[in-house]
Amino acid sequence: MPARRRPRAAFNADINVTSLVDVAFVLLIIFMITAPMMQGGVPVQLPRAEIRPLAPEKGVVVSVDKSGRIYVDQAAFSYRDFRITFRALVARRKPSAIYLRADRAVPYGDVVRVLAVIRASGVKNIGLVAESDSVP
Repeated sequence: MPARRRPRAAFNADINVTSLVDVAFVLLIIFMITAPMMQGGVPVQLPRAEIRPLAPEKGVVVSVDKSGRIYVDQAAFSYRDFRITFRALVARRKPSAIYLRADRAVPYGDVVRVLAVIRASGVKNIGLVAESDSVP
């Protein structure tokens, strides 16, 4: 008796998109959770004041930490380097606003020196950032 051959199954040439969509959704969820954490910037303890919220604009954030180091967004500068390069940075980026964040432990004179460099760069819209003073 001759051996029977099984019929071969036809090849399936379709792409299984279900697992691809699952991976894409997992990555989307991961990015949605981690994105707000990455916007923290330089850790400074802002002074407290009664303030009203500003309308968010696209701008450059200048931070001064406790040790007196100056940060433009995430890049660190000494005062000398900041004074030399900030005008060129403003000319290149053309920000609509500059937001100055300074730690409450920074001496007032250091904040004024940084503010003077910002004003000398020709920026008209400068915001001083503070924490909201919630009075119970």
